[in-house]
Amino acid sequence: MKKKRNINLTGPISSVFAITIGLLFGFIVLLFCNASQAVPGFLTILTGAFTHGLKGVGQVFYYATPIILTGLSVGFAFKTGLFNIGTPGQFIAGAFGAVYVGIVFTSLGSVHWIVAVLVSAVCGAIWGIVPGLLKAFFNVNEVIASIMMNYIGMYAVNWSVKANKVLFNSMRNESKNVAVSAQIPKMGMDKLFPGSSVNGGIIIAILVVLIIYLVLNKTAFGFELRAVGFNREASRYAGIDEKKSIVFSMMIAGMISGLAGGLLYLAGTGKHIEVVDVLASEGFTGISVALLGLSHPIGVLFAGIFIAYLTAGGFYLQLYEFSTEIIDIIVAVIIYFSAFALIVKSFMAKTARRRQAKSERKGGKGE
Repeated sequence: MKKKRNINLTGPISSVFAITIGLLFGFIVLLFCNASQAVPGFLTILTGAFTHGLKGVGQVFYYATPIILTGLSVGFAFKTGLFNIGTPGQFIAGAFGAVYVGIVFTSLGSVHWIVAVLVSAVCGAIWGIVPGLLKAFFNVNEVIASIMMNYIGMYAVNWSVKANKVLFNSMRNESKNVAVSAQIPKMGMDKLFPGSSVNGGIIIAILVVLIIYLVLNKTAFGFELRAVGFNREASRYAGIDEKKSIVFSMMIAGMISGLAGGLLYLAGTGKHIEVVDVLASEGFTGISVALLGLSHPIGVLFAGIFIAYLTAGGFYLQLYEFSTEIIDIIVAVIIYFSAFALIVKSFMAKTARRRQAKSERKGGKGE
């Protein structure tokens, strides 16, 4: 039992190691930029989210909501042997679906926001299923197909918003406000975190995390998906339909990313789809969240909150004469080093196996 526990801890330890390296690197960047303010600036990154008490904590959860889901999308695909780099396209497709329903279908009443959220998930699933079909039936690399779908999604949404007078605000070059009935209810979050932007979206995100965890680890369907990810040939020999598993994996991953877009743009915080040729940053941040969380649903949840915490704290760096661009660089470097967690995990797993093999050989000689 003791050996098993040590091996299982390699994942969390490697993530903590990666976070430490990232934070140290960020501190070095601060020293080079402004040595006299580096220490208070670094402390602000670590504690800035608590500057306004519960309001600050609520903002962390608000920033975490979309990246938890995009991270979960990437992590889910990783668990099934696929690399879903198409999260930006799926995210904006879901956002467009939510915004369209939120602006056009104003007669839905109390279920308006529910329908808008569901449509965002469906749009994301449609955008995710295309690389899945290409991978399953034509063996097209899902990374290449997903990247292409990112740009198709971005330009398609830009054109759709701009060409539709009902959706487009020409004065601001962005989509119009969604109806109040389409905004996600606070669900008590405004009382827990007064003054913050957080709403029921964080509750939905946590529920989705728990559902994906149960699907992957407690159902036959999840076992089949993971089996295909581990070894497709062996899965095929065991009677598992690998093509169906690939298609469903990408579809579910796309659905989660699309839902992330819906939750963000229906939050009622003044967020609009801007008609600019830039891929959604929340999608790419999700890749880093998945890497830091080691693709485990619960790990992704905490990784998303952690990165959102650093982001919220980083906003206050301007008080110490650090520009906004430097804040972005520091956060990006910290996120980048999270990818190192996989290398560390692999190294620690190999080291543990070698020690186990040595102990077994010594035990055999002793007998």
